[in-house]
Amino acid sequence: MNQPGQIVVLGCRGMLGTDLTDALCQRGLAFAGFDLPEFDITDGLQVEQAMENVCLVVNCAAYTDVEKAESEKETAFSINAAAVGGLGGLAAKHDIPVLHISTDFVFDGTLDRPYAEDDPANPVSVYGASKLEGEKVLAASGCRYCIVRVQWTYGRAGNNFVKKLLEAAKAKKNLRVVNDQLGSPTATAEAAAVLCDMIQLEPFPQGLFHLAADGYTSRYEMARFIFDATRADVNIEPCKTSDYPSKAARPLNSRFNCDKLCALLGKKMRIWREPLAEFLEQL
Repeated sequence: MNQPGQIVVLGCRGMLGTDLTDALCQRGLAFAGFDLPEFDITDGLQVEQAMENVCLVVNCAAYTDVEKAESEKETAFSINAAAVGGLGGLAAKHDIPVLHISTDFVFDGTLDRPYAEDDPANPVSVYGASKLEGEKVLAASGCRYCIVRVQWTYGRAGNNFVKKLLEAAKAKKNLRVVNDQLGSPTATAEAAAVLCDMIQLEPFPQGLFHLAADGYTSRYEMARFIFDATRADVNIEPCKTSDYPSKAARPLNSRFNCDKLCALLGKKMRIWREPLAEFLEQL
């Protein structure tokens, strides 16, 4: 049973949801977390029950398997779009604001500069298309909403690029890593702290925001940083994304312009290297 005034976190066991609930706890903010297998965001009755007596819903729940989404389009759209529209409709009905997490995959990655919130979205994958549709139906639902796009996230929960690299280094001494994908490696612990800052603002911030660590790098340079920091005995060579054919296309430029969020909070996020070094030490 929810307590009056609680924050509800949907997808609380995911990579970002795990760190967000920890951050809420550290700040003494009352919350309730919901996730699979007990909770299904596509079940409207469960969603409505989860929203009883709450002051805010944070939606971290998502279908995130980029490759599988190409063959599981219906499932991806059900979770990332239809369920989000349903959530927005219920939020509007009960006048509950929604903080929804989206992604850099809504862009095609062809821009020659960092993406701002008002740049045209043009997803090149089913996953990206489903997340963009989720943004649209939430905005059309009539609820008070805040959409936060994140990118290149890593954390202690779930799988991510950092963990995959370290596992690959245990199995192989020679690795190839793409050097034509650019973005900002962003720790979910850092992102969670920013989300808490936003949650505690009065009035509740509305609209669309980009959230990423400060600075940019390539996947290859990120890998070099990781292996140097962990003193891994591995050789890495740069290659192109086109060298690794896959079902789903990925944006080559995932860089975000985060000026809007920085202006809202009055501060910038830390440069990407610092949280990544701390994360590697904890591992």
